[in-house]
Amino acid sequence: MADKAKEQHNNILLAVAGFSAVVVIVALIGFLALGRDPEVIQGEMEVEEYRVSSKVPGRILELRVKEGDLVKAGDTLAIIEAPDVEAKMLQAQSAAEAAQAMEMMAQNGARKEQIQAAAQLLEQAKAGLEIAEKSFNRMKVLFNEEVVSAQKFDEAEAMYKSAQAQMKAAQSQYDMAVNGARIEERRAATATVGQARGAVDEVTSYIRETVQVAQMDGEVTDVYPKVGELVGTGTPIMSIAVMDDQWATFNIREDHLKDITVGTELTVRIPALDKETTMKVTSMKDKGSFAVWKATKASGQYDQKTFEVKARPTSAVEDVRPGMSVILKK
Repeated sequence: MADKAKEQHNNILLAVAGFSAVVVIVALIGFLALGRDPEVIQGEMEVEEYRVSSKVPGRILELRVKEGDLVKAGDTLAIIEAPDVEAKMLQAQSAAEAAQAMEMMAQNGARKEQIQAAAQLLEQAKAGLEIAEKSFNRMKVLFNEEVVSAQKFDEAEAMYKSAQAQMKAAQSQYDMAVNGARIEERRAATATVGQARGAVDEVTSYIRETVQVAQMDGEVTDVYPKVGELVGTGTPIMSIAVMDDQWATFNIREDHLKDITVGTELTVRIPALDKETTMKVTSMKDKGSFAVWKATKASGQYDQKTFEVKARPTSAVEDVRPGMSVILKK
């Protein structure tokens, strides 16, 4: 009986040992055949956005689009009411008209009536000079013959010189009326016109800002103010996503960057679309000391930093949206 029990016990041990060996062999085969599961790195689709804002403050008069609308470059997005800018336009236009009138006056010279009046004064001065000259010559002869006194001769000479000065002054007034303003005055008037027109152009640019248009094709993602609300200078009115400019961003520890460099093509999966696509790495950037890090050993010999890796699709991915998850297997 003892031998039989011992034999049965040995059979049980052999069976257990055989089963254990089979389990170990199967596990080893499975490990060698399948290897370890690939590590999954999850990223996210992102998109280029730009904000629409105005250089002038005002009140939202009309919103032509809403969130989710697709817009083309040049489409009107919003209209702003800015009465202060309109008032400044009237002022600038009035100043420009006044400056232009002054320039025309400087370029055209005196009016016809002014020229005629100056010509008449010149003729009068010439006539007076002629009479004074004749009187002086007669007095000179009589003075030489000692018929008149020296005082009478001096008075005639003074009248003659006075007539000469009056004739020269009249000639100058006539020449000024004919020639118009000096060249410096004409240049100054032209410069004033240019300055006034510049002010009009400046206000015109502000008026254009009251009608906000799309700068690029895209999709409206956010609209901030409501109709009737006031917006200040540079205040964002809405955000537009440029749907043709998308990329994926991954946060990858440096110990997983062995085969990843700028220009590397990655095969990724987009679960929301249930499709795979190829992306090319365009940039890699250290996220800094504030980012998540992991010590490789308990003693903390060195830290593994996290890098921000951006990759763009090598071809357009239909229906992809910002925020969708992107899976990269290592």
